[in-house]
Amino acid sequence: MMRKHRTKAANEVANNRKARHDYNILDTYEAGISLTGTEIKSVRASKINIRDGFVQARNGELWLENVNISIYDQGNQFNHDPLRNRKLLLHRKEIKKIGSTIQEKGITVVPLKVYLKHGFAKVLIGIAEGKKQYDKRETIKRRDQEREIQRAIKNAY
Repeated sequence: MMRKHRTKAANEVANNRKARHDYNILDTYEAGISLTGTEIKSVRASKINIRDGFVQARNGELWLENVNISIYDQGNQFNHDPLRNRKLLLHRKEIKKIGSTIQEKGITVVPLKVYLKHGFAKVLIGIAEGKKQYDKRETIKRRDQEREIQRAIKNAY
């Protein structure tokens, strides 16, 4: 019997597992990120932290904020600010839809993962609703129960 392993995809650069623990993800979108030369080099080297990141709508545009892309080692004077806000590239309809959704109470947009696609950096953003503490415990309990069921089925055969 083959086992399924959680392996890092070849093109995946960063994954925000904490987001799925803290939020119920209602919908996801793939967006491009506007990056400078040294930023994309750091992203390709997996020097990015999206754990504290979030998306904000301003002037009809979506901005990825509080995401840390480390300074590129060989960047010298052309290096970037690690915490600068970065513009997300989406279709106009998607921007309007996400912007209107952000206005609702209790709804936020968080980055779920960053990956490379055809040489371009993409971010998977999720429209999320915050979980309460008891929801988090319920999720952990349900996951443990499913794991026990799978073990019982495996041992039965």
